[in-house]
Amino acid sequence: MTRSLVIVHPGALGDVLLAVPAIRRLGARYNGREILLIAQGSIGRLLVTCGIVNHWMSWDGPGGAGLFSRGAPLPGELKTWLNRCDAAVAWMDDNEDALRATFREFHIGQVWIQSPSSPVLRAKHQSDRFLEIVEESAGDGLSERFVQVSPGIVEAGTACLERIGIPRGRPFVLVHPGSGSAQKCLHPITIADIIQGLGQKGLFPVVIEGPADQHAVEHLLKVIRPRPPILQNLELTALAGILVKAGFYLGHDSGVTHLAALLGVRTVAVFGPTDPARWRPLGDHVTIVQGPSCLCPSWDDVRECHEKPCLGVPTDQIFTSLEAAGLT
Repeated sequence: MTRSLVIVHPGALGDVLLAVPAIRRLGARYNGREILLIAQGSIGRLLVTCGIVNHWMSWDGPGGAGLFSRGAPLPGELKTWLNRCDAAVAWMDDNEDALRATFREFHIGQVWIQSPSSPVLRAKHQSDRFLEIVEESAGDGLSERFVQVSPGIVEAGTACLERIGIPRGRPFVLVHPGSGSAQKCLHPITIADIIQGLGQKGLFPVVIEGPADQHAVEHLLKVIRPRPPILQNLELTALAGILVKAGFYLGHDSGVTHLAALLGVRTVAVFGPTDPARWRPLGDHVTIVQGPSCLCPSWDDVRECHEKPCLGVPTDQIFTSLEAAGLT
């Protein structure tokens, strides 16, 4: 019976993708084990499809809940994974030790449970913090930071493009006006100016709208003419197939930006209140654009800050960055 490695990561897309190097390092250390990821469903499906893990279970399902229920019966499939588990990692807090008790019940030999936000961690970048938790050195190997997708994923992405009128072979660039938080986003007028400038340079901008981006796109459409093509609410696997076909990608500090970078897409990432030294996608193919340093002492202060000077990135600075990166 094949032994297993169980990973629990309840975070959002960007945070899980920043853990990919650590997941790969664990896979190499425990070579031959099958890897189960307990995470948000769409993220789990993506990482299985990309070959990062072997199987996924939903964090929001009975498996995720059962891990923290002392004495409660676990789903049979999860029990099977835990019964053959040699190592388990949970990148999260376990304040009442309920998760550790579950792992102890199954006599798992090696267990790591710690939030990547823990103040005792020494690493600066989030990716390195995941590695530190599982007692691995900071990674600089390029192979750990790139994911290839199958021809089937690319074909699914091509079909999505065709449905909004973009024929096969048409060069295009992707612009993502949203993020997980409106506090990280450029003003809609700035985004509109960027999109129009890209069009004037002979590029073909296409807008991505995910489930959390509705308001950002609505505000954009109020200030831009003509309306750009919009890709709406795509499954992450289809989005991956679209990203790899793009000439380049422009977005904020978001999960989609981290996905683009992980796929090796030439990426320009705009940072405002979040610190790129902690959160930036890594790689020479990524260009970071910043406004003035954010002076807000807490995220509550960021929410109350209406001027957002840290997002005061002039449009010409973005185009200069694009030109310096060879993207225009």
